[in-house]
Amino acid sequence: MAESPDNLDNTIRENAGGPKKASGDSGAVEQHDLQDQIEADKYLESKKASRAKGLGIKLAKISPGGTV
Repeated sequence: MAESPDNLDNTIRENAGGPKKASGDSGAVEQHDLQDQIEADKYLESKKASRAKGLGIKLAKISPGGTV
């Protein structure tokens, strides 16, 4: 069954912030690489931007002041 986009985003965010590996009695924990965390953040932000309304570009007409 497919997860909702918000739930999937939260899962990705939690997985990127959590440990990559964890051992038992020795207590060893390996964190995700910083590059992997940055890529996950960029992915989530690009998804958020693609859902936003508009093109992300604002056009404005500029007319010079002064004499007409």
